[in-house]
Amino acid sequence: MLSEMRTFVLFAEEGSIQRVAERLPLTQPAVTRQIQRLEQLLGFELLDRRLKPPTLAPLAIEALARCRKVLAAYDEFTQMARQREPEGMLRLGVAHGIAGSALAPIIRDLRRRFPNVMLRLITGWSQPLSEQLARGNLDAAVLLSAEVVSDRLSILGKEYLSIITASAETAGKADGSIAEAGWILSPEPCDARRLLASAMVRRGQALQVIAEVQDSGLQLALVREGLGLSLLPRRFLERAAIPGIAALEDADDLRLVLDVQMQRSPHLRLLDPVVDILAQAIGAQLGDGER
Repeated sequence: MLSEMRTFVLFAEEGSIQRVAERLPLTQPAVTRQIQRLEQLLGFELLDRRLKPPTLAPLAIEALARCRKVLAAYDEFTQMARQREPEGMLRLGVAHGIAGSALAPIIRDLRRRFPNVMLRLITGWSQPLSEQLARGNLDAAVLLSAEVVSDRLSILGKEYLSIITASAETAGKADGSIAEAGWILSPEPCDARRLLASAMVRRGQALQVIAEVQDSGLQLALVREGLGLSLLPRRFLERAAIPGIAALEDADDLRLVLDVQMQRSPHLRLLDPVVDILAQAIGAQLGDGER
């Protein structure tokens, strides 16, 4: 009924169905139907259609004043709702690989900005987190994916993956050939592992997993010992040297890149600004574009 009331108020201001249609924008028949629906609800005519163009009927003057009061009250109510401070619990899923120590200062700043919001952080692989979000068990999720799996997501940035091996001082311990080396990877359904497997198939090569290891520290230790190759976000290697670890130089053709996605529930309401700020902060940390 609010849209019909707005259309009627606009007609009173413009005096023309055509000009109302241009402002909304709607077709002229749609404008006419909205005014007719309001007339049916009120039980009397708002327009004197004997005149061309139609003018306001006698009872329309009082109806116009009441419509304006209702619309003003509604606008005031919605403005009050928009200005409320975010509060409550935000159930946030964060994919492995993103849920590292670099997330801590972002969470700290978020808590300072929104002191009435409590965070419940759940870490995991992207696919199960996305399923939890779809079931309503999460309010938002930061995921890693090479696919667009939802129409309610935004791309925060790119996660470029490097293939790592033992560095020069320990390189003799392992065969650095991608075709023949074994791999030390996280268990399924690891997002990076799935991307690597697809890239190896395109190369016509098999993925030889010699160890499934959840803990990233142990993965690095095994690579350092020369047991095989693994994957690591390139940003970690760019920030500081990792003792005993080096990026494999001849792997650029694999192009291992994942989108960092923010998926969110359509029912966030007051928590929407919190998720917006979180998304901006993670995007700024990742940086934009290919490096």
